[in-house]
Amino acid sequence: MKYLVRALKQFVYLAVILCLIVLILVKANLVESDISKMFVNGYDSLWQIALIIAVFAGIYPKLGYSSREVRMYGSDEEIRPVLQEVMDDHGYKLEKDESGKISFIKRAPLSRMMKLWEDRVTFTRSLSGYSIEGRTKDIVRIASALEFRLSLPGEDA
Repeated sequence: MKYLVRALKQFVYLAVILCLIVLILVKANLVESDISKMFVNGYDSLWQIALIIAVFAGIYPKLGYSSREVRMYGSDEEIRPVLQEVMDDHGYKLEKDESGKISFIKRAPLSRMMKLWEDRVTFTRSLSGYSIEGRTKDIVRIASALEFRLSLPGEDA
C-alpha cells in the first residue's frame, strides 16, 4: 500500500511540474496555447504523456526508497547521542522513539513538502547496529556520516 501511495504522489508531482513548464512556455509566447498545435499528436499526446509519467512514477518508489544496514557497536547510551547529532546535522528532528525503533522527519516544512511528506527515516535496532529505512539518497548520506562519526579515533563508541 505504501508503494502505491508513493507512486500516486510521484505521478501528481510530475504532472504538476509538467503543467507548470507548459504554462510558463505558453505565457512566454514560446509555444501556442492550442494543444493540437503544441504537441505533435495533438490531444492524443496527453494520454501518451500521462502514460510516460505513470511509468516513471511507478518505478520511482522502487529506486527512491530503500533500507540499509549500518553496523554500530556499543550500547544505546553510546550510540544515541551520535545518532541524534548526525540527524540534527542533516536537518531532521525526532518524531518517535519507541523501544528498538526510532523515526525522524525533516525539520523544515518546505523541505517536507518538496519530498511529498515522504521524508521519514526509521532506525530499527538489529544485532549488529541499526537498519535504516527511508529515501535512498538520504539514508546513504546518513549511514556514511554515522559510520564516519563512530569510527573516529578517540571516540568511545
